[in-house]
Amino acid sequence: MNKIKKVLIPCAGLGTRFLPSTKSLPKEMFPIIDKPNLQYIVEEATKSGINDIGIIVSEAKPIIVNHFSRDEKLEDLLLKANKQKEKELIEAIGSMAKITFIYQKEPLGLGHAILQGEEFINGEDFAIMLGDDLIINYDDPSLPALKQLVDAYDKTSSSILGVQEVPLSNVSKYGIVDIKDDVSPLMEVKKTIEKPSLEEAPSLYAVLGRYVLTNNIFSYLKKVKKGKNGEIGLTEAIDMLLKDNKVYAYRFEGKRYDIGSKAGYVEAFIDLALSRDDLKGEISQYIKSLKL
Repeated sequence: MNKIKKVLIPCAGLGTRFLPSTKSLPKEMFPIIDKPNLQYIVEEATKSGINDIGIIVSEAKPIIVNHFSRDEKLEDLLLKANKQKEKELIEAIGSMAKITFIYQKEPLGLGHAILQGEEFINGEDFAIMLGDDLIINYDDPSLPALKQLVDAYDKTSSSILGVQEVPLSNVSKYGIVDIKDDVSPLMEVKKTIEKPSLEEAPSLYAVLGRYVLTNNIFSYLKKVKKGKNGEIGLTEAIDMLLKDNKVYAYRFEGKRYDIGSKAGYVEAFIDLALSRDDLKGEISQYIKSLKL
């Protein structure tokens, strides 16, 4: 049985890269085929054995709260329309996990968002899943990315950062880890660097949207000073943490999509369509017809 019981999913960002769409629809709720991205992430948490989920939202995003709440009126309408399958789909959303909504009044960075979840976490070690990062393990759907990190935590009782290698040209977009060795999926971290230049990057391993952190991260988050952008960073707190505690990077299996970017969103839409038996034939035929 997993030792990690709770997860925080920050969803209070402004989503400026997708304006004007995000003026009314949070990017976490952008549909990928017939489900919003955030639902895929919640389902990954439950498949990883975590059913106590804190979603960090802003008051400007009631649509997230509405989606994961029971809608008995809609369920009743579907039942009267003899759409039992659709009714069960809607019912399942409201009962898939115990979801607590945590409000972040100002978008002051990822570290600040995580701090809002301290009371919900209540002294436990916990996981974090970023709403921008959709990760699909096509080779083994029973072993999602978060489950891989949770299993690593169960062996080490230490903080675990989910990483994958990125092209050298992209290291300046991510938090990059400096590791002590590169001999297994589980590697001890020496330090982290947020968005380094090509010359500063100590490796190609980027932290990509999945974490398991020991509870003392909150004490370090409270020490982080706001950056030039007025935000409190999570990477800076992790760098403080690893000076006093062991922190590991885990090279997880699975394909990661940056849903916060337009190209990443389109890639996820195409790949997930091609992975479905009810769509892959028609979509494959259409792609071939384009003669790119």
